[in-house]
This record gives sequence, C-alpha cells and structure tokens, in this order.
Amino acid sequence: MAARLSPIAVTLKPLTRLNHPISAAVFPPSLRFNGFRRRKILTVCFVVEERKQSSPMDDKPESTTSSSEILMTSRLLKKAEKKKSERFTYLIAAVMSSFGVTSMAIMAVYYRFSWQMKGGEVPLSEMFGTFALSVGAAVGMEFWARWAHRALWHDSLWNMHESHHKPREGAFELNDVFAIINAVPAIGLLYYGFFNKGLVPGLCFGAGLGITVFGMAYMFVHDGLVHKRFPVGPIANVPYLRKVAAAHQLHHTDKFKGVPYGLFLGPKARIYNTFSKI
Repeated sequence: MAARLSPIAVTLKPLTRLNHPISAAVFPPSLRFNGFRRRKILTVCFVVEERKQSSPMDDKPESTTSSSEILMTSRLLKKAEKKKSERFTYLIAAVMSSFGVTSMAIMAVYYRFSWQMKGGEVPLSEMFGTFALSVGAAVGMEFWARWAHRALWHDSLWNMHESHHKPREGAFELNDVFAIINAVPAIGLLYYGFFNKGLVPGLCFGAGLGITVFGMAYMFVHDGLVHKRFPVGPIANVPYLRKVAAAHQLHHTDKFKGVPYGLFLGPKARIYNTFSKI
C-alpha cells in the first residue's frame, strides 16, 4: 500500500470585526487600523489513497505458459522412452533370430557335407552347385523383392504394406508378416536339401541358404540402417550402404512414382545416378 498527498481544498476564513463598543479614542490610529485588518487562514486537507500492488494473479499468463512447457517436455520424454523401449524390443528379436538362423545354417552346412563325405567321396559338383545357387538365390531375391514391392505390396497387398509407410505404433508392424512369408520357402528348401542326397537336393539347400542370407541382410540394412529400428554399429559407415539408405528414404517420399522399389540395387536406378556423387 502506498500513500500520496493530494490537496483537496483551500479556504479563506476572514476574522470577524470586533463588535465590542470600545471607543476609538482609546487606541491610537495605528492600533485602530490593525484591529480591522483581515487575516487569511490556509487550510490544507490530505487524503490517503491506496495504490493497488501487483498480486500473483497478474502473473497468470506466465505461469500458464510455464506449465504448458513442462507438460510438453514431459510428453516428449515419455515418447522418447517409449521409442527407446520399442527399439530395444526389436533389437532383442533381431539378435535372437539372426543368431538362431546363422547357427542353424552353419550347422546344417557342416553336417550335410560331413554326412555325405562319410563314404570317402567328396561330392564336388554338389558342393559347387550349393555354393553357386546360394549366391544366385541371394541376388535373385533382390529382383524378386523389387517386383513384389511394386506389383504386389503397392497394389493388392497395400492394406498390409501401408503400415510400413505410416508412423509405427509399437515395436512391430503388419508389414513384418512379409518376412515370415519369405521365410517359409527358405525353411522348406533347407529341410529338403538337408535330409536328401544328390545334386537337386544340394541346389535346393543352396537356394534356401541364399534366401536366408538375403533376409538377414535385408533386416539389418532396411530395418536397422534405413528405418533405425535398432542400432547397426559399423554397418552405418559403409559408403554404398549409405547410398542404399538414401535411395530407400527417397522411396518413402512418394516421389518419382515410388521408384526405387528395390533395396540393394536402388542406387543403380537411372533416376538415382546423382547418388554416385555422394
């Protein structure tokens, strides 16, 4: 509370004449003149005025802004924590599946050829066919994936693949079903080639291995490097794989009619010749 002084009124009050019947001869002229002189009296009034002090209510907009910033920060922290948990969940699944598939593939190759070489004969043609078809199947899967991506996933199977082009809610998405679908023929070929002898079973075994290798590479590059569903470590520093990631990210912008639909050969598309300068 503050007080200030404000003048309100000033009044002049003249003294009344002396009405006593005193003879003028009693007083000398100088005294008689002073008896009739008017005296001025100054009256000053002061009013105490209250001045309103600032209260905490005046800071309401600032407090509202502060609370909204705290709420936004809290939401961002929760979202980051949720995303971190989802990445960890997918990382566990990726590591377990990769370790399991790799160990099974190595054991299958070892036991298959050691079992066939028990008689002392080395099936060179069968071993060469298995190795050749492993490489051929891995390369062929890139062309199959490019065709299926354009003709199936972005057409009749878009209701499943659409989940991959939307913000992901959770550690997994409906599009992950395609990985299981591609694993079925690989398992079948490996099973047939492992338990049978001959050139044809050897070729089937090699095809199953090639599909498996492509699937693992696709998971690490596509899911890990491109979409960052889990950390990939030094893979991110490979120059060509960085070009692959850039090409696939351009596919998700829906420009150039979705090209490139392939993954590993994406930078080799005509429209991506500029990527060779990166």
